[in-house]
Amino acid sequence: MFTKSMTVSRKNGLLFIDDVALEQVAARFGTPVYIYSWSQIADRFSALKNALSELDSLICYSVKANSNLAILHRLTKLGAGFDIVSGGELERVLQVGGNPATVVFSGVGKSVEDIDFAIKAGIYCFNVESKSELLRIEDRARLLQKVAPVSIRINPNIDAGTHPYISTGLNENKFGVPEQMAFELYKKAKTSSHLDIKGVDSHIGSQISNITAFGEALDHELKLASRLASEGIDINHLDIGGGLGIRYDTEVPINVTAYGKLITQKLTSSRLSQIQGINPKIIVEPGRYLVAESGMLVTKVEYLKPAPGPEFKNFAIVDAAMNDLLRPALYGAYHNIEPLIEESESTDEKWNLVGPICESADFLALNRSLSLSEGDLLAIMTTGAYGFTLSSNYNSRPRPPEILIEGDQMLEIRSRESIDDLLRREKIV
Repeated sequence: MFTKSMTVSRKNGLLFIDDVALEQVAARFGTPVYIYSWSQIADRFSALKNALSELDSLICYSVKANSNLAILHRLTKLGAGFDIVSGGELERVLQVGGNPATVVFSGVGKSVEDIDFAIKAGIYCFNVESKSELLRIEDRARLLQKVAPVSIRINPNIDAGTHPYISTGLNENKFGVPEQMAFELYKKAKTSSHLDIKGVDSHIGSQISNITAFGEALDHELKLASRLASEGIDINHLDIGGGLGIRYDTEVPINVTAYGKLITQKLTSSRLSQIQGINPKIIVEPGRYLVAESGMLVTKVEYLKPAPGPEFKNFAIVDAAMNDLLRPALYGAYHNIEPLIEESESTDEKWNLVGPICESADFLALNRSLSLSEGDLLAIMTTGAYGFTLSSNYNSRPRPPEILIEGDQMLEIRSRESIDDLLRREKIV
């Protein structure tokens, strides 16, 4: 099942990305292996940029979705800024030549070290998520004899209708602060010579297809911004977060053109636009939307365990596992499965695709109709976001390589880990 925007196709039964047959990637780099389409990522970035073309906007890619240096570097060349949640992600942005003045720093648990690093690097803005964090940023800026740029992340208590683990805009979530508290924090920040107010921020969740929820969140930001203006507190931007939904299975993906029109209409018709001198930049923080559908995890069927009776399941044991792709075990997430070589005559059976890890939660797909033989190669689709970045070395398993397809080129952008890589930092004492 391929969406229209994907660069994946079949030719004579073989699965391709652009001009590369994926069995060639598996033959060269082994399995399991992550494979990404650069043209898919670039097309998505262009589509979002066009949707916001009537506004002064900055697309800050959410690094946590896929933090590979090669992808970050190419996004920098397209003009992306970055949304980070750690000092490590900031270091990645700086390593690829990203401009720190286009970086927003989100997250509820910023350490002293992270804050100092970001202030010294000259990031565009901290998205502040609590009173204690604001006070810590102020203290660190004072100690460093700097001025720290800040916005307050409001929690608008909006149900985005998504999985509870990726919902971030409700009162029960750990993110952001209530609007009245945010208003008080802005007044506090205005009195500080070491804080520079930049904007208003919100982020209500991930994998959202209904643009109405984004509009409601922006209404809350506009209302607060107008209230701040009446207090003499002007802002430079409105950060409306990310969370643009894509298709994994039967979901209706977000209409990014309609999304852009809604944001544009609300901003141009708001009270802010009537206040002379206030024309805020719009910041968006897409991650999954840009990279998820670009990627797949290719795995090999090691063993088949056919059911010996109706009370049993058919198990296909593959060489990828929950340490390589955690989403199915963590969220019960669905990923489509495609054979790399499609046989013209085959008989499908129901299979559970499971990995070698000693956990019953180690599954990648359940109850799928597939025609399988031992040694077959399978593509686990739509794994470009939160695939490799959630991977681990559980069961002392080296993580897979990452390969970027660009036209007819196979570019190794991360090599396969070795057992030596896993053991290098450990000591027998």
